[in-house]
Amino acid sequence: MAVEVLSTADGRAKAALSRAHAARWRAAREAGAPLPVGRASPPDFPARPARPELLPPRDVPKRKPGTEAGRIALLHAVAHIELNAVDLHWDIIARFADVPMPMGFHDDWVKAGDEEAKHFNLVCDCLEAMGSHYGALPAHAGMWRAAEETADDLMGRLAIVPMVLEARGLDVTPGMIGIFRKAGADEAVAALEVIYGEEVGHVAYGSKWFHFLCGREDTDPKEAFHGLVRRYFPGGPKPPFNEEKRAEAGIPPDFYWPLVDETGPSIGEKPPE
Repeated sequence: MAVEVLSTADGRAKAALSRAHAARWRAAREAGAPLPVGRASPPDFPARPARPELLPPRDVPKRKPGTEAGRIALLHAVAHIELNAVDLHWDIIARFADVPMPMGFHDDWVKAGDEEAKHFNLVCDCLEAMGSHYGALPAHAGMWRAAEETADDLMGRLAIVPMVLEARGLDVTPGMIGIFRKAGADEAVAALEVIYGEEVGHVAYGSKWFHFLCGREDTDPKEAFHGLVRRYFPGGPKPPFNEEKRAEAGIPPDFYWPLVDETGPSIGEKPPE
């Protein structure tokens, strides 16, 4: 099921499949007959539509969010992030199936994949209502680098994707909501508020299972997190931080503030400001 999602190129079709498989998983769990966790080989890079054109992050054109074109570009970037998030959450299920984990691990990431698909559809609906669509603008190609670099390291994947990249979304989404509220774009505000509320849960899943693995390996979670971020995300997280929502998701300030100002190239951030 996870590999089928990863192997589907069209964004809306990928989202539909993600939601259908999540519903099937949930129904089986509720019926007391959970689907078995099998084995399958995920692709190194998920299938993608012909558009958007994928560029290096520095080559994606900058647009001012005070204009309609700028707001469309911002939503397009969010849609691209959400589509990548669908793949990231199904990839963690398939890629690390050989790591013994409680069934709740799969429950959480299936739910996250379902919600990211919903988020992608919500933002695509907003784009279409504004006369655009996903694929109309270029997007950056750096989103999957975090998955590639942590393909053999489940703790690294949990540290970087939900606890760094998705946590960045908690920092910047309130500002984006303000931009669209000021423009009177009620549909976009509603979509971003849904995303904001549910992303806290995705970050929390990362923290929860990261701490679980640290406990199983008798490793200090804070020290392990710092080491993994320095290894896989050497640019470190950048303030300002939404400390309230990060704490709600299980990431206290002493996890990320000590990493600030450590220089080096970074994988990319979620979402772009």
